[in-house]
Amino acid sequence: MTAKTVIILAGVLGALSVGLEAFGAHGLEATLTANGRIETYETAVKYQFYHTLALLLVGLIMLHTNTPYFSYASWAFVAGILVFSGSLYTLSLTNITWLGAITPIGGLAFIAGWIFLLIGANKAL
Repeated sequence: MTAKTVIILAGVLGALSVGLEAFGAHGLEATLTANGRIETYETAVKYQFYHTLALLLVGLIMLHTNTPYFSYASWAFVAGILVFSGSLYTLSLTNITWLGAITPIGGLAFIAGWIFLLIGANKAL
């Protein structure tokens, strides 16, 4: 991924984070309460937003240095958001409990992203 793509993606995911939080608090409150999944939904939004900020940081770093590890970190953060937060959003809305088994894969992608960020910083900075 290029720095420009990463920064644009961070902007999109950041806007979605805010929108999903607001929608969850207002439009989905009855469903989340009925499913007993308010905290699960909030965790999904929180981790999406944290890793969107990490994605923005990586994109800004990529403007000043050229190492593939920052691109790997970007891909890992995006995969983590899709799998970790995505599975929790779906679980919260559908109450299909087996989706919880997928969530740790997204967590591993988040960890990989942070490790790639660490390696990239060690190599390039």
